[in-house]
Amino acid sequence: MKIAVIGTGYVGLVTAVCLAELGHDVVGTDVAADKIDKASQGTPHIYEPGLEELLKKNLKKGNLAFIHDLDETIQSADVLFVCVNTPQREDGSADMVYVEGVSRRIAENLNDYKVVVEKSTVPVKTSMWIKRTIDLHKKKDVEFDVASNPEFLREGSAVSDFLSPDRIVIGVESERARDILVKIYERYKDRVLVTNIDTAELIKHASNSFLALKISYINLISELCEKTDADVEQVAKGMGMDPRIGNQFLRPGLGYGGSCFPKDIRALTKIGEDLGVKFELLKEADKINLRRIDTFVDKIKKALWILKDKTIAVLGLSFKPETDDIREAPSLKVINRLLEEGALLRLYDPQAMENVKKTTPEKPPQVYYAKSAYDAVEKANALLIITEWSEFGELDLKKIKALMDNPIIIDGRNIYEPAKMRELGFEYYSVGRKQLL
Repeated sequence: MKIAVIGTGYVGLVTAVCLAELGHDVVGTDVAADKIDKASQGTPHIYEPGLEELLKKNLKKGNLAFIHDLDETIQSADVLFVCVNTPQREDGSADMVYVEGVSRRIAENLNDYKVVVEKSTVPVKTSMWIKRTIDLHKKKDVEFDVASNPEFLREGSAVSDFLSPDRIVIGVESERARDILVKIYERYKDRVLVTNIDTAELIKHASNSFLALKISYINLISELCEKTDADVEQVAKGMGMDPRIGNQFLRPGLGYGGSCFPKDIRALTKIGEDLGVKFELLKEADKINLRRIDTFVDKIKKALWILKDKTIAVLGLSFKPETDDIREAPSLKVINRLLEEGALLRLYDPQAMENVKKTTPEKPPQVYYAKSAYDAVEKANALLIITEWSEFGELDLKKIKALMDNPIIIDGRNIYEPAKMRELGFEYYSVGRKQLL
């Protein structure tokens, strides 16, 4: 069958490429012309491991294309995956203006039966509004179905998550739509969960908010550990050995970031408020997460006292490893706080520097974008680890120490062993472990 993917951001581009990899004929479109032009040439506008190779492969096979004409894309497809942005408003709710706009364009170009699939993360009951919008504006008396197929893609492993999913959730209102979507994912039929649409829409928000709770919880425990002789990593290991808890998302650090957890936990809180359900638990979890930046900056001040005119190396700018995404990245908050204090920053990240430059332009000596981790630490009074890229754990620490003016490391991700850092002569601060001065 012919599939259209409307919106080629992180979710849309991965969805288009991976659906083509499953053997479907896929066309992607986006209002951002540069995204389509790059994708058509085999160059993703985002960094995601494995994506570029599959993009080039399926463009060459001929079952994947990217075009600018949205109307043509809608008319020629059997199934429309809506992957447009749903940005967060100040009150925490999702701004659905792009979803509504696409729904109207679908209505205007509805020429035969189609399944309109919500792929973007949307509030429960969105399908009702999409269906109403299409019904109000369609020009022909043509049948259609609305369905929900939430994505569970982790940036940095999105391609493997799509092609080796742990579950596929499909929310439908008709057997016809169910059969079509089950056929699309036929390879994974043993992992398909079919529900009604409201349930499918809620599963994504509920899942991400629960994971955010786990992250906030272990970060809260890490604060308690730092007030005692307890080691948060051993606490987390002991907790994770309980199969009812599990060991995932129990790594303390600078808190969650990215486009999902912060947005989804606030969105679910707002959905609950609108429906008369109080999510005070989620509000507190978000407060704990935001407080992690204060705690980290306090550690920097404890180590350096006065930050003005101190040279500080920052390793890791993306919100997590293996991505160039800086949305809600802890690094941005830390950078802003340090610049307010008058610090001189030397920044490095394997993939995200070009994105950070858009918000924090290079302006030596206040802001310098380094060529490597070693370049970043040269003459530094302190080194901050913000994102746990694997290459940072493999650095020559003796060389790092020799390049720095002061061998001080504030590790926000616990990538180094405290005993080794003491042996090497570093003043080392980590998260939830006994500090070694």
